[in-house]
Amino acid sequence: MLKQLDRITFEPKIMMGKACIRGMRIPVSLILNLVANGKPNQEILDEYPDLELEDIKQCLLYAAWLAEERVMPIEQNQKLESVK
Repeated sequence: MLKQLDRITFEPKIMMGKACIRGMRIPVSLILNLVANGKPNQEILDEYPDLELEDIKQCLLYAAWLAEERVMPIEQNQKLESVK
């Protein structure tokens, strides 16, 4: 899966290590927020001329990958045993 996300970068000196697009100061979260609020891809590309359509697609793919996370509840007994 991560091979398909070659445009998503993490650099400590750029946006404090946030997921960004191709090392630019354009955080993935910004693009996801714009898409989630209904902004059309073409308007995003017009506002951010350094972006390409594939960048937006990879932002969505990255969000989908993160959403695959599973939450496993820990029962009280299991929690106490792991502390011992």
